[in-house]
Amino acid sequence: MKIKTQPLSYEQVLAKKPAKHRTPLRPSRLLNAVIRLISIPELLSTRFRYTAEGMETVKNQPCLILMNHSSFIDLMIASRIFWPKRYGIVCTSDGFVGKSWLMRWLGCIPTQKFVSDISLIRDMEYLLKEKGVSVLMYPEASYSFDGTATPLPRKMGVLLKRLNVPVVTVITQGAFARQPLYNNLRKRKVPVSAHVKCLFTPAQLKEMTVAQLDQQLDSAFTFDNFAWQRDRKIAITEPTRAEGLSRILYKCCVCGAEGEMEGSGTTLTCHHCGKVWELDEQGQLQPKEGDTPFHHIPDWYAWQRQEVRKALEENTYRLDTDVDIGMLVDTKAVYMVGSGHLTHTADGFTLTGCDGKLQYTQGPLACYGLYADYYWYEIADVICIGNKDALYYCFPKGDADVVAKTRLAVEELYKLKKRRPTKPDQ
Repeated sequence: MKIKTQPLSYEQVLAKKPAKHRTPLRPSRLLNAVIRLISIPELLSTRFRYTAEGMETVKNQPCLILMNHSSFIDLMIASRIFWPKRYGIVCTSDGFVGKSWLMRWLGCIPTQKFVSDISLIRDMEYLLKEKGVSVLMYPEASYSFDGTATPLPRKMGVLLKRLNVPVVTVITQGAFARQPLYNNLRKRKVPVSAHVKCLFTPAQLKEMTVAQLDQQLDSAFTFDNFAWQRDRKIAITEPTRAEGLSRILYKCCVCGAEGEMEGSGTTLTCHHCGKVWELDEQGQLQPKEGDTPFHHIPDWYAWQRQEVRKALEENTYRLDTDVDIGMLVDTKAVYMVGSGHLTHTADGFTLTGCDGKLQYTQGPLACYGLYADYYWYEIADVICIGNKDALYYCFPKGDADVVAKTRLAVEELYKLKKRRPTKPDQ
């Protein structure tokens, strides 16, 4: 899937009027039926099945649907499970670019990922209470990089209590393995399934504390797709299964070198020390020679997180990269405004560019996570920062894989800063 882009000067983009907030529409039953029909061949190809638990308590009332986010098939899965129930979908604002009318008739609610948005809550309440339709939300806000859950926002329980409707979770198995983000979204032959559960009734929401609700949500969103593949001996035989793996495993676990990893074909290679791993058909890394600290990809990824945190604590972490810059201020296009430079340190982000006209800073407590993606709308890997006025899509230049490390750094930096007293200007 592609997105409309348009080259424009920075001054011209600043002069544009931002998109006005519009109340979400009740989802079109006709469009929902079309999506349901389009989804059938894709779901049949994955032999999709699902199990349900406690759904008799939901019946025909509107509910909040919380689903893990693995690949493009997620929306098709939802259409299969909940048909003919109508539901709005919380989605990123760039999904509206060039097709705002279609997204609105689908009942979609635009929001900016990892940017505070009070209107989002009002829009969700409007659909649930005024229109009597459910709302589908991906609380992780981003695709999983390593097949495990990405951090959920804290105090989600506050939102659940305010909405006061049944909360249903949908956790998929196989969707990530079928089309992982690091592999340029290539489709592989993998069975896909899901478990649907009524996690909270309104009565339970009233009885439980916010902390208890958050704890149960964290437990529900605990999964490991690579372990699922290994334990069920799901064979992925495609000869390109390791291509792009260096996007998430960017640091050699043997010699510690960064920017020297390459995922190609079925192998992962460190060009600094020469170590080579084979990604076997069950999704585990097997060294060509000798031993390895990690066979399991999420374990390697977790080690990288610890290394990033240590660098932050020692004040040695730094991202410096030249970037191409796109801006989003309305739903007509992503405006490509030129080149610039992106820096990330313990003090947050600094983006400069457009011949010195663009100067944007974002502190470390701006958000708990980062909107980062691979092969974003078939353009390139991206790091997105910004606020309610504008989003800046930064496409790193060069060969180094910096997206995963930056996302880890944002998450760990937020935790560190939250635990420490901050200065008045932070």
